This record gives sequence, structure tokens and C-alpha cells, in this order.
Amino acid sequence: MARAAERAALQPVIGLEVHVQLDTETKVFCGCSTDGDADEEPNTRVCPVCLGLPGALPVVNEAAVEAAVKVGKALDADIPAETQFHRKNYYYPDLPKNFQITQYDAPLCADGKLGFSHEGDRRSVRIRRAHLEEDPGSLQHVREGPADLDARTTSVDRADYTLVDYNRAGTPLMEIVTEPDFREPAAVRGFLEKLEEVLAYLGIFDPEGDGSLRVDANLSMVSADDVREDGAVPVDVLEEANRTEVKNISSHRGAETALSYESSRQRDQIEAGREVAQETRHYNETHGNTVSMRAKEEEKDYRYFPESDLPSLQVADWRDRIEIPELPDARRERFREEYGLGEEAAAKLTSRKTVADFYEAVAAEFDPELAATLVADSLLGELNYRDRGIDSVTDRLDEFERLIELVATDQVTAKNAEETVLRAMLDEGEAPDTVVDREGLGKAADDEVAAAVRAAVDENPDAVDDYHAGEDGALNFLVGQVMAATGGSADPGTVNELLREELA
Repeated sequence: MARAAERAALQPVIGLEVHVQLDTETKVFCGCSTDGDADEEPNTRVCPVCLGLPGALPVVNEAAVEAAVKVGKALDADIPAETQFHRKNYYYPDLPKNFQITQYDAPLCADGKLGFSHEGDRRSVRIRRAHLEEDPGSLQHVREGPADLDARTTSVDRADYTLVDYNRAGTPLMEIVTEPDFREPAAVRGFLEKLEEVLAYLGIFDPEGDGSLRVDANLSMVSADDVREDGAVPVDVLEEANRTEVKNISSHRGAETALSYESSRQRDQIEAGREVAQETRHYNETHGNTVSMRAKEEEKDYRYFPESDLPSLQVADWRDRIEIPELPDARRERFREEYGLGEEAAAKLTSRKTVADFYEAVAAEFDPELAATLVADSLLGELNYRDRGIDSVTDRLDEFERLIELVATDQVTAKNAEETVLRAMLDEGEAPDTVVDREGLGKAADDEVAAAVRAAVDENPDAVDDYHAGEDGALNFLVGQVMAATGGSADPGTVNELLREELA
């Protein structure tokens, strides 16, 4: 009991540094392409600037700055009229210059916020700053296999050696730093999902890109008595608490797993009477744990100073001129008002901009409620079952619109559309009309349905008697007989109505 009480008395305090790759055609300070294939040769998409060779001078990518301004507006942040780049000095193999061009005390965005839902509650996380910087290269940790096996990638703590690829070096990054407003790892996952949703709506981020969103998380354990009713923790308490920084988190689920492990690890340390070391730790995605990397750096260790090769950046005009699209929350509310959708359907249909755009195109042609059911429940449900996203079928949205048309114009029943046609479209890659013709799923004619209804009543007198005796299951049985007789091509609602008339 005492141990349980001690566990309840400790509270995690979590802040995030989210690194978002901006979706531009070229790197942030040079003209090298950011578009690389998964199997591209290492160190081929580089130039003297992104390799940090002597005498090479950086030039700011205008598209990256515009994207950063859009992020600031979406986060309701303050955007100054003038901003500046700095050099962050540290040595690491993937940083060829031994410094990173970033921003220090003049970030492009500051004092923003982002709202999201977690366990039915509306939360808001404060954004301390969001600034533009360059991405380092990437490291491949290699462990030699037995003589008859090739070397393979592994975690940093098990590697025999490490290879460096500078193809990624210089990719524009937006680093979004939150205040320590999280009190449980699950809320971090909800925040990251919402942030990714907003970034995709802005059109400046590719959620499917390798390493497009990476997270460093800072976590401390404090006494629950020091946490105020509103969740705030006094500054002096945070300063006294040793914190760890967890790196190498590349997914929403990974963030929750890494921070759950780290909070338990620190809790065990404290309960055992040991001090929590202030350090940087590596998240091992394979094992779901964290391992020590090095002592945690402090701000003074980076020796920031202004980037002498780049003048101050004047963004006042861009701040006033650049507009952002309708964001997910606003679109969700509009869908509820304009199309009469429930909260759950509106949330599903606006979770991805591609889905929302597709739904609006269909709802303009057919009944919005029918379109919502077929898109939110049928299409997204079947994709989710197959562990696929809407991006896997974006080149076939015209086929899915045709499927909705077949249902809306009474050429196919909704049941057959979902259970047979849609599944064949996803599994076999076939067009809807092809499936309908092959399976003979054209909707049954009215006289065929009426004949099947009369036959079901005539051939099942016991069920008729049960119906008149008030047994509800009898009608469902008779509906099933009609559907079987018509090969599932009759509309269940029409069958139900005709049966009631016949039985009356």
C-alpha cells in the first residue's frame, strides 16, 4: 500500500520539441532537391553548401519561409516583423559544418497554442516558439552479422559502426517547442495527431515522408502536491527537477510508448532512493525502451551567435500577405452545420484534407448523409481494416465516386456496395461497374422483389403466424428469405415495407 501511495504521489511533466520537415522542392539554404527515393545512393543529393565546405554561402529558400509563416498563423502565434538566423555550435557526425543554422532569441513564431481533444476533453497546449532551421544528415547504425549474413541496421547501443548520409542535410525544418503542458503520455499522442492534421491541411507537410515528423521529449517527475488544480507546475519546481530528453521518436505511438517507459523508469529510480540523472536518452523503437546516450547539454553549451552569412529576415510583408486555408476544426464545424452531420462523422471526414475534399465533391452531387455514410463508415472503415490510408487510393477517387453514384441512383444496394463491390475494389483493384456486372449485383426490379415477397409469405406460414403473434424476429426471417431469393439485390428497406403491407 505504501508503494502504491508513493506511485500516486508522483506526476510526469512533459514538454515537446517537434521537428517537422517542410515540403519544399529544394533545401532551405541551397538548390539541392529534397525529393529522394527510398533506395537512392547515399551522399548524392548534396552540394558544397549543404556539405558545409569552406567558402560556400547559404541563401534562404523563400518557400520555406512562407511555409513557416503559415505554421505560425495556424498556431495563432506572434510573428515578428524581423527575425534572424543563428549558429548552434555542436559536434555530431551528421552535422558537417559542426554548427547548425537555426534561430535562437528571434524565432519566426512565438507564444502560440494548439487545441486538441483527449479522452473527450478539450485541451490546449501552449507553443513557446516555432523556428526555421536546417535538418542534419542521417545516421545508419550497422551491426555485423555472422560470416554467412550481411551486415544489418540496428540500434545505436548495439552497433559495430555507423554510416553517415548527407542527402537529408539541409532539408528545411520547422522546430515547434511546447511548454511543459502534458501530464500523461497518451495526451502527447493526441497532440501529435492533431498537429500533423493541421500541418497537412496547410499543404506544407507530407505525413507519408520518411522522417517527416520527429520528436524530442523532455520529461521530469514531480510531486503531485506541486501540481496545481489547473495542471500548472511552479517554475521553481521544474527548475529543481532533473529531466531527461528522449530522442529518436518518429511516430505518435512511439511517443506514447517512449514516454510511458521513461516515466515508469524515473518513478522506479525515485522510489528506490536514487537520483534521476539529467541526460539525453535514445528511444529504441524495437524494444520500446530508452537507453542513455550522453549528459544533457545546456543552452550555454551551444554557444549561439548570429549567422554572419545571412542578413536579418524581414517577414512583415509575408506575415500580412500570406493566407492559410480553412483548418480542421473550422471545417468540422462547418460540415456539421452545412451538411447536418453528427460530431463523429464530421470528425472522421475532416481528419485528413484529402478525405474532406473528396466528401465535399461527392456531397455536392448526391445526398450528403448517404455520402457521409459511404465515405466515413464504409470506405474509411474498410481502409482502416486493411491498415491503409486514404492516400493509398487517391488516384482512384473517381471510381469510389462512381460507387456512390450507383447507390444513390438505386442501381446497387448499399449492402452489396459495401460488402461486395467496395471490398473487391480495394482487394482486387477492380472498377465498381466491373464487379457489379461480374457478380450480377444490379438492383432487382420492382416486380421481382414483389414476387419474392409474396413467395416468402406463402412458403413460410409458421413465420407469418409468429409475426401476427408479435414476435419481431419473424419479420427479420422473412426479409432474409426475400434477400436470398433476389441474390441480395433488393433494397432491405423496400423489402421490409412490402412485407408489412403483404402481411397486413
